[in-house]
Amino acid sequence: MPHPFLAIMSISLVLGLLAGIPLVNKTAEDGTVTSGLANVIGAGFSGTFTSIGIVIILGALIGTILEVTGATLKLADIMISIVGKNNPVLAIELMGWVVSIPVFCDSGFVILNPIRKSMVKRTGVSSVAMTVGLASGLHISHVFIPPTPGTIAAASTLGIGDNLLLVIGIGALSSILPLAAAFFFAKWIGKKVKSEDELNTEEAVKSYEELVAEYGKLPSSFNALAPIVVPILLMALSFVISMLKLKGGLADLLTFLGTPIIALTVGTIFSIYQLWEAGKIGKLHDITNDTLKTVGPILFVTASGSVLGKVIASSDMVNYITAHATILSTMGIFFPYLLSTLLKSAQGSGTVALTTTAGIIAPLLPVLGMDTPIGTALCCAAIGAGAMTVSHSNDSFFWVVTNFGGLSAEDGYKTQTLGSLLSSNCR
Repeated sequence: MPHPFLAIMSISLVLGLLAGIPLVNKTAEDGTVTSGLANVIGAGFSGTFTSIGIVIILGALIGTILEVTGATLKLADIMISIVGKNNPVLAIELMGWVVSIPVFCDSGFVILNPIRKSMVKRTGVSSVAMTVGLASGLHISHVFIPPTPGTIAAASTLGIGDNLLLVIGIGALSSILPLAAAFFFAKWIGKKVKSEDELNTEEAVKSYEELVAEYGKLPSSFNALAPIVVPILLMALSFVISMLKLKGGLADLLTFLGTPIIALTVGTIFSIYQLWEAGKIGKLHDITNDTLKTVGPILFVTASGSVLGKVIASSDMVNYITAHATILSTMGIFFPYLLSTLLKSAQGSGTVALTTTAGIIAPLLPVLGMDTPIGTALCCAAIGAGAMTVSHSNDSFFWVVTNFGGLSAEDGYKTQTLGSLLSSNCR
């Protein structure tokens, strides 16, 4: 199977040729210049790095540092104190939901799995229920809420990258019903399916204690929350200033700090301070290097999705679809959802589904009647829901959940696959 980058770029090139985009720039008699195919592809590719490249890198770097310092464990402790020990499935689901906002869901499951196993031992609750709850919480925020790379990329491609607070708000609201559906599904499926780790829970407590001991002293609640909360607050202030149309030096400063790139830069500074306080500042170079290696493929796949969108926008496809708008508009928000669902189910990556669908949908927003800020944010959430449908054998997260959750592939289809299908359709 070809790499998504090569596949999307090849499709973009073939589509551009079939759509009749000229091979070189053409100048009409009235002076209008039509870009050649090579320039269209270059503009689509470079646009990603201009708009969101830094944001994606910083978001991933914050998440990696939170892992290294043990801040994710501290965030888990905070959620336990809020939800209570008598609601372990809900607690682990909300832990996953919070942790996966800055951290990839795959690594988030690995990080929180020892806590899940320990809570199974301490509470006697079904291990499968806890596995499904954790996986669902991680997966839901991963596709709905920035600064996860896929949602940031989709938002920017759709033209709402400068209003991430609105995307965060819509994404958080869109998470409520999927979280509720996943919670009840986890409780139900936990009675139907048994996992291997339910037979050996003594190891779970040791794993949890050893993991905490590896970090020594966990960060304070403020230090653990600051890299996530401070950027959100800065973006919120910037949004309020924009709505109230405030002017002046302080307003300009807060507006500057609230732009996504600068807000995440501030969050990165807080995370670096966290690394310094933990006595691990010497690892910053290696952490940054590893993060760039991880983010590189995401950036390139995201850029290729933008290329496809640019090719579509430069062809007569939009005009054709506009001419048949009455048919398309009847689908409304379900069109981006169904398209994202098809891409996710076919190739497995939620990030690819998010970015590619956004690139295709961006020029069609007026046709769908979703070219307002709220309409675009809702469209982004619909794409996110589709990017969760369904997690199966071509999805790396499927194998992380089944392997660490002590599930067979067959049981994985009963739990992770069915759970992602149910959650995505309850948005």
